[in-house]
Order: sequence, then C-alpha cells, then structure tokens
Amino acid sequence: MTAPPRPGAPPGRSGAEPPAPAPRPVSPLAELLTAADPARPVLTAECPVVDTGGVAALAERVARLAPYVDALNATDNPAAHAHASNVAIAIALKGLGVEPILQVVCRDKNRLALQSDIVGAALHGVTAVSCMTGDDVTAGDEPEARRVFDLDGPQLIRAAASLAHGRFLSGRPLDPPLPLLIGAAENPAAPPYEYRVRRALKKAAAGARFLQLQICYRAEHLEAFCSLAEASGLTRRTALLPTIALVKGARALRFMDAHVPGIAVPEETVDRVEGASDQREAAYLLALEQARHALAQPGVRGLHLADFRHDASVARLAADLGLPAGRAAPGENSLAR
Repeated sequence: MTAPPRPGAPPGRSGAEPPAPAPRPVSPLAELLTAADPARPVLTAECPVVDTGGVAALAERVARLAPYVDALNATDNPAAHAHASNVAIAIALKGLGVEPILQVVCRDKNRLALQSDIVGAALHGVTAVSCMTGDDVTAGDEPEARRVFDLDGPQLIRAAASLAHGRFLSGRPLDPPLPLLIGAAENPAAPPYEYRVRRALKKAAAGARFLQLQICYRAEHLEAFCSLAEASGLTRRTALLPTIALVKGARALRFMDAHVPGIAVPEETVDRVEGASDQREAAYLLALEQARHALAQPGVRGLHLADFRHDASVARLAADLGLPAGRAAPGENSLAR
C-alpha cells in the first residue's frame, strides 16, 4: 500500500511518470479568468449564509445577487462558525443555475475529507474551488473545537492540482481527471507585505489560477501588491480579484478593524463615513471608489464582493462600474436570467 505523502510533499507517487495535462475547465467563469483578453471584468461574491429553510430559502437569498455576479462562493464554516456544509450549498447553487466556487478550508478536515469534498462536489458539476487554510477556531463561537490543519493552503492547492491531473494524493488514479479551476485567497494588507506576493507565487506554482484578495482599506498596499505581482510574473499565471466590502456605515468599519484578523481600517476612512450626513450613502461611495481603484491595478481581472448591506447595492455597483446584468449561468432554473 502506498503511504500518504508527508505534508508539503509533492502529490503523486515517487518516481511515477509525469502527469498528463489537466483537463481545461469549461465555464463562463473559467473563460473570463483565463482568457488572454477577457471580454469584461469578473464579479464574484460570498453566498449568503443559509442554514435552514431548504433550497427555497437559498434561492430567495441569492436572487438579488445572481443577475450581477459570475459566481458565488460556497463558504466552508466561515470565521470558524458552523454552518450548512460547503458541498451542500455548492450543489444547491449549481441546481439553481448559479456557478459556485467551492471554498475548502484546512482547519476542520484532514486530507481525506478535503479531497472527498472536492471530488464529491465535482460529481455534481462543481469545478471551481478555492483552497484556504482558514481562520483559527478562536475566531468563532466554539473555540474549544479541535484544529486539524493536516494541510495548509498551498498544500491543499497541490492536492486539488493532483486531482486535476488524475491522481489522489496517495497516487491512486482518478479517471477521468477533474476539470478544476483552482483558486485561493491572499491578503495584500498584512505585513510583511513583500512576503504576501512570494506566498501568492507559491500558490500559483501549486496550481492556483485566481486569487480572491482580502479586503484592503489602504490603497497604497493594494497598489504595491499588484505592482510587485506584475513585476514577478504572478499576474501572467493567476488572476487577481480584490475584495470590496459593501457595508452600512462606520459601525461596520470599526467592527472589522477591531475584530476581523488581517483587516485594518484607517481612522480617517472611518471618520469620512461617520461624519457624513448619510452614512449609508457615504459607505457605498467608499466601496465604489475602492472598486474603481482596484480595477485600475495591473493583473486585476475583476472583483470579489462581500455584501453586508443586503439591499440593491450589488446591482447599483455593477451599473456604476458599467458591468452588465443578466449573467449567463448554466442550468435550466437560472436565477441569473
């Protein structure tokens, strides 16, 4: 029996023949993210959390987002809070005609379960995955939960790439290989800043073809990250999708600054929103400004949206950016048509 590789070891068997080329992912999202000259920027967003009420409840929540985005992230116990499973949500989104991005997090599962999630979701046509290390359990409401971290983010990307080349990590064949579009996350605003691009290059080398970047409230940090990404060749291999947060006002900005790891909101940014006569409008205009700035950076292929307003702001943002509604989405029951 072939022993499983140690963490960080290359996937596949020692001395095995070079893997065959991975099958090319085929989806509107994949085409936009990998095309040499994409027709327009991509918009992705976090799928609203739905734990009860069945698929009908999910359909109701995503209906206001689906016409304006190319895919929704099916999150995997975000912020270390237990929710309906990532695989179940991804399959439900697929059935609704919305392309899912399956988030897979290392915190809660070992390599067997992580591979099982990816392979099981792919059986239902879910082929876009985002591989993440995950927040520590102390970020959530059950801090006594046991951490797993059998793999980390870059190692999980390698595992997904192995599945795309037709092998489990053990070396066991997977035939046919999975036509995966593999992504990951990175934080351009966390020190040491230069290291973030080096880490992103490791993820690209492991197989990541898109990076959803953490929320960044300092324009100079995003500019520096994208500039170095361009100079290092990262943007020739991996599409960048900076995250834009749609919030209601200064209170949400202060909460992120105080409680969300990896996010720092400058005091002057909070004051700008807090001092406005209409905080809600000021917060929207801040997000629009950030979106336009992000799209102007080298290597940026689109945006990832974190919608905390739960109103028509995603539709308004898409219109203000000149992006069309009525996304083409697979499936007969598309909410995006």
